[in-house]
Amino acid sequence: MKWENRRESKNITDNRGKSTAGKTAIGGGIIGIIAMLLIMFGGETGQQIAPVLDQINQKVNVEQVQSRTLSDEENQMGQMVAVIFADTEDVWHSIFDQTGKIYQEPHMVLFDDQVQTKCGFATADVGPFYCPADQAIYMDLRFFDELHTRFGAEKGNFAVAYVIAHEVGHHVQNLLGTNQKVHQLQQSSSKVEANKLSVAQELQADFYAGVWAKHIQKYLEPQDIDIAMSAAAAVGDDAIQRKTTGSVNPDSFTHGTSAQRKEWFMKGYNTGDITQGNTFDIIK
Repeated sequence: MKWENRRESKNITDNRGKSTAGKTAIGGGIIGIIAMLLIMFGGETGQQIAPVLDQINQKVNVEQVQSRTLSDEENQMGQMVAVIFADTEDVWHSIFDQTGKIYQEPHMVLFDDQVQTKCGFATADVGPFYCPADQAIYMDLRFFDELHTRFGAEKGNFAVAYVIAHEVGHHVQNLLGTNQKVHQLQQSSSKVEANKLSVAQELQADFYAGVWAKHIQKYLEPQDIDIAMSAAAAVGDDAIQRKTTGSVNPDSFTHGTSAQRKEWFMKGYNTGDITQGNTFDIIK
C-alpha cells in the first residue's frame, strides 16, 4: 500500500513506549487462548468484551510504569497507521454523506502491553479490538508479528490496513445501530444462536473492510489484496481452532471460517456497495 507523504489522522493517541514492569504473561495460558479466540480482531460489543477483560484483569499485576524510546521502525509504523486511519475517515465520510448520514470519526489508541478502556481493562494478548462505549479502537502493533509468526499470515502493510479497516467496520456498525440490535437478539438466544449472530457481525465488518479497500484502489499495490486474504484466512475460527486445539467445533465459532472471511471481504471489495453486506441472511 502506498502510504508515504499522505495525510495522517489526528484521531490517534500513541501511548507506545509507556508500559508497566512485570507484565503477567497470559498468552500461553487458558485465559489467553480464550481471549484470543473470542476477541481476535475485536468487534464484540462492550457487553461481550467486558467479561473476558474482567477475567484478564484478575490475572494482571500492575507495577511501576516504564518508558522507552520508540525505534525508527516503530515511528514509521505509527505514521503508516495514521495514514490508513485517515483513509478510513475519508471513505466513510463520503459513504455516509451519500446516504444522508453524518459519520462520527472514531478514535484510536496505540499501546504497549495493557490499556484501560470504558469496556474494561485489557492486555495486548486480546489482540486489536473496538470498544463501542468510547468509540475507540485499541491496538498493540506488535500483534502483527504474532499474526505472521503464530498464525501464518503473509507479512505486509496491507495486513495492518485490513485489521484497521475491520475494526472501523465495527464502528460503522455501532453508528448504524447494528451492534445494539445484535446484542438485544443475543440476550434472548441460545449460546449457539448467539454465536451465529456474532459470526454475522464479524463477517459484516470484513465486508465493510472490503468496501473501504475498493474506495482506495489508487493507493493499492498488486499484492495487497492477496495479503488481506492471507490475514483473513489466518484468523478464521476453523484455522485458529485447528491450530490451537487440533479440532474444529462449528457451534463455537464467533468470527466465521477462513473461507467466509475471505468471501465477505472480497464481496465488499468487488461491489464497493455498503447495501450488499447483509451477512445476517446466512444465519436464517
